[in-house]
Amino acid sequence: MIKQRTLKNKVRATGVGVHLGHRVEMLIRPAAPDTGIVFCRTDLPGSPMVRAHALNVNDTRMSTRIEDKQSGAKVATVEHLMSAFAGLGIDNAYVDLSAEEVPIMDGSAGPFVFLLQSAGIEEQGKTKRYIRVKKQIELKEKDRYVSLAPFNGFKLKFTIEFDHPVFNKAASDVEIDFAEVSFAKEVARARTFGFTHDVEMLREMGLGRGGSLDNAIVIDDFRVLNSDGLRFDDEFVKHKALDAVGDLYMLGHPLIGAFHGIKSGHAMNNQLLHALLADESAFEFVTFDKRDQLPAAFGNMALAAT
Repeated sequence: MIKQRTLKNKVRATGVGVHLGHRVEMLIRPAAPDTGIVFCRTDLPGSPMVRAHALNVNDTRMSTRIEDKQSGAKVATVEHLMSAFAGLGIDNAYVDLSAEEVPIMDGSAGPFVFLLQSAGIEEQGKTKRYIRVKKQIELKEKDRYVSLAPFNGFKLKFTIEFDHPVFNKAASDVEIDFAEVSFAKEVARARTFGFTHDVEMLREMGLGRGGSLDNAIVIDDFRVLNSDGLRFDDEFVKHKALDAVGDLYMLGHPLIGAFHGIKSGHAMNNQLLHALLADESAFEFVTFDKRDQLPAAFGNMALAAT
């Protein structure tokens, strides 16, 4: 049977929260089967826990933030780390944080993939459960669109649109079938991006206080300001796909299906998960007895973790 996975060892990192600007110490450690991904606020009395789940998302302004309704503990900007957990097929882990926000690292999921691979990954004694999409679910909001559809694997298609000279030269569409594309090598390193003209607006919202050229692609009215430029020609749209991988993993299980997003963000991604969970005829839980029964996308993710 295909089994659940956790870390072999603890792994630590220190960084800054991109929105709140606080220094954050992070410890990722193994967890028992059926724990899921659980964040622990070690800076608060009693170290309250917040489970990463779509129904615990309480804010999607510029990131995905979760809250435990009983304790009121919150954790912001979880999407890049969740994307790394998804991309390496890790089911169970505790993430201890000394502040309200996951450290932004370099603005991608790449450093998290490195940390998790360094910790090592081991199989556990219980069967891994997947969520398989049985019928199409879609949401539309003006010119924005998201959908989930049946597909025997894990595939994402994403489109962005910005009226800006930099984006006129960059790819605006990407389609990623994880049976053919390595998350760790070809998606995880895509960085978040932002515009200099949005800085003042973000600061007024209490966001963006830790952002810099070290943890984001920064764009002025004409060009990319980072001296090293882009990592890929399609880095902008690929980062949006990376975000979607993390947001979709808030289901608490790997997703067997196809995601399509047009100009969507964390808010619509989360709304899509709510719509899926609200329709019991739209999905089912499945397990696999043998590896050759597993859709190729998930076999590739398991190999990337070794």
